[in-house]
Amino acid sequence: MGSAAAAAAASVLSQVVLMRAAFFALCALMALPALAQAKHGGVTRHYKFDIKMQNVTRLCQTKSIVTVNGQLPGPRIVAREGDRLLIKVVNHVQYNVTLHWHGVRQLRSGWADGPAYITQCPIQTGQTYVYNFTVTGQRGTLFWHAHISWLRATLYGAIVILPKKHASYPFPQPFKEVPIIFGEWWKADTETVISQALQTGGAPNVSDAYTINGFPGPVRNCLAKDSFKLKVKPGKTYLLRLINAALNDELFFSIANHTLTIVETDATYVKPFKTRTLLITPGQTTNVLLRTKSKAPNATFIMAARPYATGPATFDNTTVTGFLEYAKPSSPSNPKSSKLPLLMPTLPKFNDTALVTKYTQKLRSLNTAQFPAKVPQTVAKKFFFTVGLGLNPCPKNQTCQGPNNTMLAAAINNVSFVMPKTALLQAHFFKQSNGVYTTDFPANPPFKFNYTGTPPSNLMVTSGTKVVVLPFNTTVELVMQDTSIIVAESHPLHLHGFNFFVVGQGFGNFNPQKDPNKFNLVDPVERNTVSVPSGGWVAIRFLADNPGVWFMHCHLEVHTSWGLKMAWVVMDGKGRKQKLPPPPADLPKC
Repeated sequence: MGSAAAAAAASVLSQVVLMRAAFFALCALMALPALAQAKHGGVTRHYKFDIKMQNVTRLCQTKSIVTVNGQLPGPRIVAREGDRLLIKVVNHVQYNVTLHWHGVRQLRSGWADGPAYITQCPIQTGQTYVYNFTVTGQRGTLFWHAHISWLRATLYGAIVILPKKHASYPFPQPFKEVPIIFGEWWKADTETVISQALQTGGAPNVSDAYTINGFPGPVRNCLAKDSFKLKVKPGKTYLLRLINAALNDELFFSIANHTLTIVETDATYVKPFKTRTLLITPGQTTNVLLRTKSKAPNATFIMAARPYATGPATFDNTTVTGFLEYAKPSSPSNPKSSKLPLLMPTLPKFNDTALVTKYTQKLRSLNTAQFPAKVPQTVAKKFFFTVGLGLNPCPKNQTCQGPNNTMLAAAINNVSFVMPKTALLQAHFFKQSNGVYTTDFPANPPFKFNYTGTPPSNLMVTSGTKVVVLPFNTTVELVMQDTSIIVAESHPLHLHGFNFFVVGQGFGNFNPQKDPNKFNLVDPVERNTVSVPSGGWVAIRFLADNPGVWFMHCHLEVHTSWGLKMAWVVMDGKGRKQKLPPPPADLPKC
């Protein structure tokens, strides 16, 4: 080749290289939409959530469901600790919508928390709202879901918060990370299910199936291939990010012939321990390490989840399954089409409270110098809340399906919470609480009785929109006591705006003289959702360092609908960074 031709070829080659470099740079930018360096040290990540109807087929039946961007589960949000998130939500459906970023602390960003009529009015049809918040001091698995009526049945997705750049996990770096979201599926329309139940006063119809990442797995009378499959390589460590987004059921989970190592709950690290079976309640997340077998076995392993249920009430007693499949090199003697035997895990009995207790007692904060457990050692305010069911009278000229022609209800300290017509946070911020809420939520039950023994003769609840007011930086101890009214049940309680430490729990009635002596104030597990044991109590402590209005409710949606909820109003502190900023201009109006 002549020198001129060589020069021309070199020039063309360099242009191709430059064009390819430009193309890959553009691809990289498109893959990470609108990441801008922010003042807080992280980046700003933009997401667009279109709330739209989508036809979906499950259990051999097609129905129209409410989705984000037509997906079930919805889009995964990925961020790093310290990042700011701007999530633009556009409502294209007939229902009012809000979204909650479950477990995100929302430090001084209560306007973005999401529970309808607590921190915001709903986003109405055709309207838009941008949720704007920064992930501060958190890393791990959380999730987002609708927070109005029962729309979270299909409106949910994972939030993955990675450690800051160059920071590592306090456990072996996994080969791959896999979110696994448990959901619940109704053949019927869930909005109709709950509205009928609230009209009649009876219990709503239970779901038809549970799902793993949107799929119910193989079920009787339906041979559709609706199953989640996790394909793995031998001798590798996988981080499974487990999320319970089901509406009304605590779930046991296990993978046949495999041990799981628990390393995190509710986006806080725990002292690692191994287990064959774990329990995860609605609203909880659990990160587990799965170490695959060193050689690919001649079997496919079933992962399965089914409910933990403590009361006599009807529940969806089905099992959801997915498949753990080992990648194997195919050869003439081992064609890929050959069917491998299926191995099923052994799951506990549906009411195995002893196993649940043993499991929850193993959960301890990591409590290292890097990840300390900042447990309040002394408390300024103590509260004792009874949580459980009750009754409301049947309206005149109506027949009701509760016991003895009543309506089923639920309450905290016998107050069944009534949702206001305007958002509590706005009423608080603009000092317009008159007629919206009162500040006389009882710190103790209105009368004492044998909470887990024979119930009182009067099972009627009172109703009201009552809150507890806390000065900024108050240290709080809250004991939540299950009651045997109607039925003793496990209640997963979720507190918005805070993590709390689970310092103690037990069965029977809480003894204020003896039980506090056994509290763990060194390395209790830190959570945002904890189960009040069936026929027992749980004690938590937290620091009220986040100004705003914070919802606390049972994460069994049926109990929330019946009124098992309340709110904490945390006042502003004196410093500039201890005050809630004004609401954003696009905050929806009621």
